[in-house]
Amino acid sequence: MKYKELTEKIIGCAYTVFNKMGFGFLESVYEKCLLIELEKCGLKAKAQQAVKVYYDNQIVGDFMADIFVEDTIIVELKSVLRLVTAHEVQLVNYLTATRKDVGLLINFAVTEVEVKRKVKDLAAI
Repeated sequence: MKYKELTEKIIGCAYTVFNKMGFGFLESVYEKCLLIELEKCGLKAKAQQAVKVYYDNQIVGDFMADIFVEDTIIVELKSVLRLVTAHEVQLVNYLTATRKDVGLLINFAVTEVEVKRKVKDLAAI
């Protein structure tokens, strides 16, 4: 499955969760709800999944991804009023450190789902 198709499915699941749950829950609640929706779509997803972090081509530790989908997409969840640049920078750093190409920053905001798609390598999409 291509990244574009995969990220669109993940985003669709996030909208389903928001439509059912609305705003105001902890990230952990949205995480569990999103895992249920991803499973319904036939996607393999794991919460709080350890992803290897590299520095100078050496593994230096693990990063705990909120949700890791199909062993390729890092999903970082937020439940804040508005996303800020620091949230986006955090996801880009995660992609760089873990050598993953695509990540989604999903915020269950007050009136909508905010989504930022970050791509480390444009050739990957």
